[in-house]
Amino acid sequence: MAVKVLVVDDSSFFRRRVSEILEQDKDIEVIGFAVNGREAVDKANQLRPDVITMDVEMPVLDGISAVKEIMAANPTPILMFSSLTRDGATATLDALDAGALDFLPKKFEDIARNNEDAIKLLQNKVKEIGRRRLSRFSRPAPATPVTPSSTSTATTSRPAITQPDRSFNRSATPSAGTSATIRASGKKYQIVAIGTSTGGPVALQTILTQLPANFPHPILLIQHMPAAFTPAFAARLNGLCKIQVKEAQQGDKLMPGVAYLAPGGQQMLIEGRGGNRTLRVFEDDSARITYKPSVDVTFASTAKAYQGDVLAVVLTGMGADGRDGARMLKQVGATIWAQDEKTSVVYGMPQAVASAGLSSASIALGDVATRLVREIGCG
Repeated sequence: MAVKVLVVDDSSFFRRRVSEILEQDKDIEVIGFAVNGREAVDKANQLRPDVITMDVEMPVLDGISAVKEIMAANPTPILMFSSLTRDGATATLDALDAGALDFLPKKFEDIARNNEDAIKLLQNKVKEIGRRRLSRFSRPAPATPVTPSSTSTATTSRPAITQPDRSFNRSATPSAGTSATIRASGKKYQIVAIGTSTGGPVALQTILTQLPANFPHPILLIQHMPAAFTPAFAARLNGLCKIQVKEAQQGDKLMPGVAYLAPGGQQMLIEGRGGNRTLRVFEDDSARITYKPSVDVTFASTAKAYQGDVLAVVLTGMGADGRDGARMLKQVGATIWAQDEKTSVVYGMPQAVASAGLSSASIALGDVATRLVREIGCG
């Protein structure tokens, strides 16, 4: 069953280019276009796409406002396009807060090694977040016609759908009766490491904003994200959280109650021993490592530096980054948790870890912080 896509952008060239790329994949069908945010809201109601690609900066109604209206009336997986600038990063994070599931730079070749990789990246992202809607919504069926809006000329039938998950699992509320019945293992830790990709910004915000100011260990955050975005993301988290959150820098000393976000386009390792452990942050030119930052790379370094005194968590994300690093952690006695399928935007990375038998628990996003606090023994 093809993933049906609505392409939204005020540039006719970009609309055409995105459509051409998507329709090269037989599992994707572009069913409509919109030239501004207001038309996007109307077309989303009329066409019921499985995925919407959305520009941030548009006339009449901007992309962020359009996301808010769509998520309030007809929750749909949305992939944002934005510029690789400070303002673009801030706007994209605002769009994710509003309900968008993922993003790509408008020049998405900038984060791919070549044009073919860029094409596959866009296609795969659309299919992955599209499957989320296909798995949770019934297929369109004829129903009451929708009255055309002032920005649309076609009359389209509104498909019948099941009751939508309006939050797309973005709630930070713990699941009733879940965490309360699980006791801490009694194991001692020195550090927490969290790896994630698609859906990760909201997942990390959900978890970190629930941690107490007295959290006793450093936290490593590895989020697949462009270099232009990580400073803005770290600053946003730091303003929302009781703990300190910062973009990691070369030579940072690992301190309790501080979360270090791996910079986009670089790798993050741990150097030193005992109380003198510091971070090594460097640009990686290796062609064999796809992700920069890579969860595998940081997890492997953490296993070497801390042995079994690590609590690692693999959250929502496309692909399998984190599985090999989790295996190394498991071999030295560390504890690994994975986000569950129901609350993952994309159940790729956590599934890879769980299917390999490396995780000891599969946890709903809303329960991760509560479990962390209980397991670590703080709060």
